Amino acid sequence: MSHFLAELIGTLLLILLGNGVVANVVLNKSKGQNSGWIVIATGWALAVMIPAFIFGSVSGAHLNPAVTLGFAAIGKFSWNEVPTYIAAQFIGAFIGAVLVWLMYLPHWEETEDKGAVLGSFSTGPAIRNNISNFISEFIGTAVLTFGILGIVSQQMAEGLGALVVGGLIWSIGISLGGPTGYAINPARDLAPRIAHAILPIKGKGSSDWGYAWIPVIAPIVGGIAGAVLFKCVFGA
Repeated sequence: MSHFLAELIGTLLLILLGNGVVANVVLNKSKGQNSGWIVIATGWALAVMIPAFIFGSVSGAHLNPAVTLGFAAIGKFSWNEVPTYIAAQFIGAFIGAVLVWLMYLPHWEETEDKGAVLGSFSTGPAIRNNISNFISEFIGTAVLTFGILGIVSQQMAEGLGALVVGGLIWSIGISLGGPTGYAINPARDLAPRIAHAILPIKGKGSSDWGYAWIPVIAPIVGGIAGAVLFKCVFGA
C-alpha cells in the first residue's frame, strides 16, 4: 500500500470515528445524545489510535499536517513527501466528513441547533477571543507533536506506541480541549468545514469562516514548535 493511500484512508477513519462521536453526542434523536465531553474525548482518542494501529507500519500514520510539518522541520521526515502526505490527509478528512453526514442523514434535519450541526464537522471556540483561541490551539498541538516524538523514540513492543498515542489524544482532549474543541489538526478542521459548507443540510447556518484560520495556522505553528522543543531537549 502506498503512503498516499495509507494517509488518505487513515485520516478518513480518523474523521469518520472522531466527528462521528461528536454527531452521536450532539445531534437530536441520536441514541448517544447528551452523553457528554468524556464520551467525545474518548471517541477521538480511539479515532486516532485505531488508524495508527492499522497504518503506523505503512506511512507512520501522521494523519495530520501539523505532525507531518513538525517532523519535517526537525529532519524526521523528508520534505519531498510532505505535499503527498498533506494532500492525502485533506482528501481523507473531506471524505470522512461526508461519510459522517451520510451516517447521521436523518438527524441533521431534526437538529435545530446550528452550532451542534457545525460542531459535528469542525471546531469552534467556547469563548471567542482570537488571541486566546490561537494560544490554546498552539499549546495543544505543541503538546501533541512533542508527545508523539517522545513516544515513538521509546523502545516499545510493536503496536504499543499507537495505544500510548491514543492516551495522549485522550489526555489533550480532557485537559486542554475545553477552550476550542482541540482541532490540533488543520486537515481535521478545514476539510470537514468545507464539507459542511457544500453539503445539502437544511438550515445548517454559517460555516464560520471568520474563525477557520485559527485551527489551521495555530496547529501548524504549534506542531513545529513542539517538534523543535523536542529536538532542543533531547537532541535527536
